[in-house]
Amino acid sequence: MKTTDPDCIFCKIANGEIPTHVVYEDDDVMAFLDMSQVTKGHTLVVPKHHLANIFDYTSEDAAIVFQRLPKIAQAMQRAFPDMKGINILNNNGSIAFQSVFHSHIHLLPRYTDHDGFGLIWHTHEDHYQDSDLETIAKTIHDHIEEV
Repeated sequence: MKTTDPDCIFCKIANGEIPTHVVYEDDDVMAFLDMSQVTKGHTLVVPKHHLANIFDYTSEDAAIVFQRLPKIAQAMQRAFPDMKGINILNNNGSIAFQSVFHSHIHLLPRYTDHDGFGLIWHTHEDHYQDSDLETIAKTIHDHIEEV
């Protein structure tokens, strides 16, 4: 059953209770401009029913939401000919910097190396031997379930 959370700002936006700048909408998905506009055209893609994060998705939910991404990204590319790339970002849980607990995917157009967005991470390949990676992969593999 498709649900909404009456206290969720993205549910309210999807239900038309809060105005926004919609770039795409169908029965299941809405895409609208992020108010922060990290880069010009920064868009959020959300399922219309409430899913807190990727851990709440079924395979059907994923198919519905993620199949819209190319259509919206390609429209952005046509709309902004100076766009040289795009970051697709999805934060899940507060430790991963999720701030609104309704699943949303950021589409961040990239124009230059200095357009206000960047990702910095530190790799740890020197901490893992091949046997460690094999154990990690097997542990994840052993926990794969059909959803």
